[in-house]
Amino acid sequence: MPTSQLTFRSATDADIPGLVELIESAYRGDASRAGWTTEADLLAGQRTDPDGVAAVVRNETGRLLIAERDGELVACCQLEHRGDHVYFGMFAVRPTLQGGGLGKVIMAEAERTAQAAWGAREMRMTVIRQRAELIAWYERRGYRRTGQLTPFPYGDERFGIPQRADLEFELLVKRLG
Repeated sequence: MPTSQLTFRSATDADIPGLVELIESAYRGDASRAGWTTEADLLAGQRTDPDGVAAVVRNETGRLLIAERDGELVACCQLEHRGDHVYFGMFAVRPTLQGGGLGKVIMAEAERTAQAAWGAREMRMTVIRQRAELIAWYERRGYRRTGQLTPFPYGDERFGIPQRADLEFELLVKRLG
């Protein structure tokens, strides 16, 4: 997919329904199996909901960055300024477009935006530690594993229904600039 056709902008309330659909399609259910970032074997249920996406869109300390091609929403990511770093989350690429380099382009734009908007020197994210292939992809982008783990929010179905009892998040960090 040629990157010259991509445009980036901050999401608005009008984008929320499309963003929920995109994020759900990238992580949950059979549709997510078209791509390689699925969590369907680890988590059932929802990945997010309109309220969760709206909270990110309306967050005054960040933005939900969206990528469009010919007016179609193809990817998104959350950027939240947290003092000495920017948190990267809610990263989703349309499953049928995964594996073609689009994720790398989105990551580069997210890092550029974090530096330009907030002067960020570091990007942080949390990834389910059992997702070895995804963590390896981030490592190839310059992120490093910290070994700092936090528990998965078991019992809070807003984040999904765990399919195993050992899920944890690991903090990944990348120096910018």
